[in-house]
Amino acid sequence: MLVDWGVSIRRACKVLTFDTSTYHYKSRRIGQAALERRIKEICETRVRFGYRRVHVLLRREGWTVNIKKTRRIYKALGLQLRNKHPKRRVKAKLREDRQEAVGPNDIWAMDFVHDQLAAGKKLRILTIVDIHSRFSPATDPRFTYRGEDVVQTLERICQKGGYPKTIRVDNVLCRENLAA
Repeated sequence: MLVDWGVSIRRACKVLTFDTSTYHYKSRRIGQAALERRIKEICETRVRFGYRRVHVLLRREGWTVNIKKTRRIYKALGLQLRNKHPKRRVKAKLREDRQEAVGPNDIWAMDFVHDQLAAGKKLRILTIVDIHSRFSPATDPRFTYRGEDVVQTLERICQKGGYPKTIRVDNVLCRENLAA
């Protein structure tokens, strides 16, 4: 508008009902890349920390940052914490993905499947699967399962097909589930 019409800034702002101080405004905000980087580092090492706890750590390190700004950056980075409280304490650790199986007998997955018969009796089935080949060396159904039964089943199938390098158990088995 200034170049096309050849008018001054003051006149152009008056026509548009736009304050001239807004036109001349220069932002004094400094870059926040370093702060974003530090928040991301904290969240990678402290998995269970929300923006409030991250803010406390930043203040301890000497950052002069408002908690609202910490929250804004935390959300902008796509970080968030589950609302549900964890069942057990998790120590500070790096987030890592599960490793992939490279061959047979590398990683086995073990879990229980629960079902109920028509008569009302509960049935538990121990399922073990080789992650690489998707072969199931054992599906062992029983009405009652104890820790010794799991060990016996594992020893029996390991003698036939060999021992795996790792066994992955997704759910933590509690005593009442095994004994019931």
